[in-house]
Amino acid sequence: MKYELGGQEVPRDASEAITDLAQNKTLMVEKLTGEAPVKPDIVSGLKTVEEVFEHFQPKVKMSFENAEGAPVEEELSFQHLGNFGKKGITNQSNFLQGLDQQRENYQKFMKSLKSNKLLQKVLNDPDSKAAYLAALNELVQEIEASEG
Repeated sequence: MKYELGGQEVPRDASEAITDLAQNKTLMVEKLTGEAPVKPDIVSGLKTVEEVFEHFQPKVKMSFENAEGAPVEEELSFQHLGNFGKKGITNQSNFLQGLDQQRENYQKFMKSLKSNKLLQKVLNDPDSKAAYLAALNELVQEIEASEG
């Protein structure tokens, strides 16, 4: 017997026709839970992606590493497909939000460095650069002393 793949396997010469998946459709099969179930559970009646997310309530425990090398544990949950993108994941994680804020600050700093002609002049002169870095180091030490 010859078989084709449509919505399910059916013999080619069956009297009931099952159409192939349309070319603009994607069938996605994915593990939605962290641990395998003790007994597989067949769920029927889920018609939308939102219903699947609501039923399985997928979540994952993540371990990030901070700048000091210490682990940062967080749990991410997914209620819709938007949660899988950069924004969706970052919005759930305090650690990733901090990194994203730090990245934005660095980008703003780089932009200001590139557009600040006076600062570029200071950084191009070795003596001025050394004095500027020394002043910055003193500021960092003052900030750290006031926080500590």
